[in-house]
Amino acid sequence: MQELSDNVLMLKVKSGDIDKLGLLYERHKKRLFGFFFNMNCDAMTSEDLVQNVFIRMLKYKHTYTGEGSFLAWMFSTARNVNNDHYQKNKRNQNQFDISTVEYKLDDGNIADGKMTKKDALEELDRAMMKLAVDKREILVLSKLKEMKFSEIGQVLGCSEGTAKVKAHRALKELKVVFKQMQKQ
Repeated sequence: MQELSDNVLMLKVKSGDIDKLGLLYERHKKRLFGFFFNMNCDAMTSEDLVQNVFIRMLKYKHTYTGEGSFLAWMFSTARNVNNDHYQKNKRNQNQFDISTVEYKLDDGNIADGKMTKKDALEELDRAMMKLAVDKREILVLSKLKEMKFSEIGQVLGCSEGTAKVKAHRALKELKVVFKQMQKQ
């Protein structure tokens, strides 16, 4: 079964072979957990949200067409689960911990070599916290989850070009915020 694509597996789930959802879960649970953890920095909540994604995928299996990217459909569902969770619980969404992700930073080139990699990651974490949730989300999808812009466009309900522009603007804003914080 491992050789079956995600699209084929989800189409089998749609046709009533619910066991195939377990294979999709095994393939994508870590990726989804990383997405949620990067958005809210709460491991227990992230685990719950991953489960909610698969429950929702099962509930709305009839809406899956098999056209386009399964990942885009799955992350659209994940995005909705995340938004619904925070709308329902009215929790603070500013708990992003970028230090859990390996960033490739130029050693010695940050702030004239005065910051260590750990310090730079902490600064980057604080800078990410200052971004709006939608900008943080697109950076997580594009840079941390390494999704294609065509898939991000499907997730966000926009074109590939618009997704690229949004990611570029978010990255540009992050850079400005990061530099302002370093001057302080």
